[in-house]
Amino acid sequence: MRAHCGAMARCPASFASIPTGMPNTRSKLERAVESVLFASRWLLAPFYLGMVLALAIVLVVFVRELINELAHIRTLDAEGGILLSLSLIDLSLTGNLLLIVMFSGYENFVSKIHVGDHQDRPHWMGTVDFAGLKIKLIASIVAISGIALLRAFLPLGDAGAPVDTQRIGWMVAIHLTFVVSGVLLAFMDWITSKTQAHAPT
Repeated sequence: MRAHCGAMARCPASFASIPTGMPNTRSKLERAVESVLFASRWLLAPFYLGMVLALAIVLVVFVRELINELAHIRTLDAEGGILLSLSLIDLSLTGNLLLIVMFSGYENFVSKIHVGDHQDRPHWMGTVDFAGLKIKLIASIVAISGIALLRAFLPLGDAGAPVDTQRIGWMVAIHLTFVVSGVLLAFMDWITSKTQAHAPT
């Protein structure tokens, strides 16, 4: 610029007339768009609040199931007790699954949960990323499916009990699908971790 114009006063009028406000206007627009996109994460908050309601519904079903079975506790045999236990375990696992998705999903996608150094804070809060959430999710689904399958198998030991082979076959196939899906997800995460470990810095 100096070789052609010398001092700034000698420069042609075309250089002096270049607008200087365009870059600032563009950066303000970018900041506004990025602020809106970043704030849009709060649209996920109602989903997690809805899961609190779902957790309360699971609790109501749990209490109702327990009260109904306690009314027949005098006539409850060993198989009935096992089925009751499996039903309650199934509901508790569903509640645990909702809690994991609520806490991990909120902290991964919305905001950190600030509870300080509360003694009851779960040790896994803040450490479960999206990949870990997927594994925990599929593991909980496999456990719930396995318990449902066990509940379907228990009555088959009774003499003369009707056997719905088609229903049992579908339940086994669905359970194996969940198991294979979990293994494939874990394998894909393992491949991803190995790829990132060998990526050039």
